Amino acid sequence: MGDPARPVTPGPEQLAALAADAADIVPEDALRDKLELGRPLRVKLGLDPTAPAVTLGWAVVLRKLRRFQDLGHVAVLIVGDYTARVGDPSGRSEMRRQLSKEEVDGYADRLLIQFRKVLSEERLEIRRNSEWLEHMRMDDVLALTASTTVAQMLQRDDFAQRHAAGAPISLMEFVYPLLQGYDSVAVRADVELGGTDQLFNLLVGRQLQRDHDQDPQLALTMPLLEGLDGVQKMSQSLGNYVGIDEPAEEQFGKLMSIPDHLIVKYLRLCTSTPADEVDEVERGLADGSLHPNDQKRRMARLIVDLYHGEGVGARVESRFDLLHKERGLPDDVPELAIPHDAQRGSRIWLPKLLVATGFVESNAEARRAVQGGGVRLDGVVLDDPQAEFEVDALRGKILAVGRRRFVRLV
Repeated sequence: MGDPARPVTPGPEQLAALAADAADIVPEDALRDKLELGRPLRVKLGLDPTAPAVTLGWAVVLRKLRRFQDLGHVAVLIVGDYTARVGDPSGRSEMRRQLSKEEVDGYADRLLIQFRKVLSEERLEIRRNSEWLEHMRMDDVLALTASTTVAQMLQRDDFAQRHAAGAPISLMEFVYPLLQGYDSVAVRADVELGGTDQLFNLLVGRQLQRDHDQDPQLALTMPLLEGLDGVQKMSQSLGNYVGIDEPAEEQFGKLMSIPDHLIVKYLRLCTSTPADEVDEVERGLADGSLHPNDQKRRMARLIVDLYHGEGVGARVESRFDLLHKERGLPDDVPELAIPHDAQRGSRIWLPKLLVATGFVESNAEARRAVQGGGVRLDGVVLDDPQAEFEVDALRGKILAVGRRRFVRLV
């Protein structure tokens, strides 16, 4: 995946390539200063194994790490097998569920296989932070807590919002940024990557490195990628994600379901399309000279090719078109978010779903439509008027009533 590794001489071109699409570089001139050290940088990325799939959202920072590798630097991938048991509070409105060591280890084994789809084996160092965190003594932990204050912790947006709302914040959640920050001390990181929701944690790492007489790392964050719903951050817990290890057909179908306003962002962050070409697409979509469906197809082909091989995107696109033709589906299917008030926990009753889409006016009419064979899900006729579905399993699927009414569920 990606360009062949080929170290280049530090200079303006390398600086521009590494800074491309970054949301934050803190301190502002630190990347140039680090490159002028004239040696391979140690570039850290920590990912907690709290779910089984590497999503396109995670791949945004993984691809940036690969870019550092391609330019001659060392990728230090931290598998947060210890911090995953603590739980990262970043971007959370409530406390995370605690994971067992067995759960975390199982996820880690699956994720490492997928990480290697993005990263090069050259200049790659993989560490588990249980190596140093699991053996810390109480005085080590207390020394970490002395490096920051409660007031500083409450400057974080997520903590501040929860505190203002009277929502509980555990002391363990305050400890998490310190543990993640200590990872930077343990591996002597020059650079740490993360999403924009990780900036606070990355800056804690800088402070801890100073406390340990190390030259502090620079923090480089990448934009967060919205998921298939077009609103919330891509997340496995929300079911709005595309996994890099998913079958090509599933990837393509999911990508064709994203809202039009995300086409440019996915092109920019999830493919290797040159920035000037992405800018042209952005202008063309804005002035109407380019059709969104054509550009969405291009984006989907490129992403499938990236993770499944050159030409696979075009092949699954042909199968996608054939499937739509056989099922009588139009290219541009309107999207509908499944209303929360129609759900029963994590499930939804089929008649309720049909009423929520506006296809029918009552549960009784919905049952009649199902019994008449006029209701299809992804082309499959539904014949049980009492059927219930997991909401997450419905996302991205096309619900049809009759021959001309379609909606893609998101």
